[in-house]
Amino acid sequence: MKDTSKINNHSAIAAFQIIEEMAPIPEAVRVTDLARRLGMPRAKVYRYLQTLCNIGYVRQDPVTERYRLTLKLFHVGQAIADGTQLTSTARPVMVQLRDKVGLTCTLSIPEDAGMRVVDIVRVDSPVQIVTKPGALLSFHASAQGKVALAFGNPDLLSAQLASDHAPLANGKAFDPDRLQAEILHASQTGWAVAPEETLSGLNAISSPIFDLENSFVATITIAGSMQDIPAEPSATLCAAVTQAARAISKDLGCTEYPT
Repeated sequence: MKDTSKINNHSAIAAFQIIEEMAPIPEAVRVTDLARRLGMPRAKVYRYLQTLCNIGYVRQDPVTERYRLTLKLFHVGQAIADGTQLTSTARPVMVQLRDKVGLTCTLSIPEDAGMRVVDIVRVDSPVQIVTKPGALLSFHASAQGKVALAFGNPDLLSAQLASDHAPLANGKAFDPDRLQAEILHASQTGWAVAPEETLSGLNAISSPIFDLENSFVATITIAGSMQDIPAEPSATLCAAVTQAARAISKDLGCTEYPT
């Protein structure tokens, strides 16, 4: 007799892999392309996509027959996020920061593979930040990731320096010496930037958030065009982000902010 629990586990894992692969893709995707990206048989991916469509997490375009995630997953995630102390504590400060600097503000938490965006407070602007809640940002090529390397698990930095990374969004090759210098700078100043490293034409400033145990738990970040946030950002912008990070950390019970 087949162990149905194992079959169900494999199905659940595959379904979540598909969702996670689709999350950062801004446009609808073909089954063939998704199967190639995941290394799964096309028929298997198609079957799971149909199931996800049936329960409302994925929608198929009737004309192109391509698939995209619906907002159902976002609403589920938002409901969970709204119930956490971190998000409920950070959001009022994020709104204040957005209104103060006129730039989109995000909250991200560390995971094994990068920084997960869990909340966004957007600003109306001709340049829209396409990052969505649920997006996973790399450690080596995002402001959030560099902050995590500076203040989080110390083993992360050595692993990132030893890894082979694809060229940055600006076309530059990964430079471990440059990353190490940027992490040192972040640890001394309390903020990091990533000019055109994640997305062309965009930059971000990120600062660390600490909890009751004075441990790194998240980042608060402002993002905008290179005109809004140059590669060497103004002291005013940097101070606004670091002050917001301190305020959230204090509200979470942090007593020893490190910078």
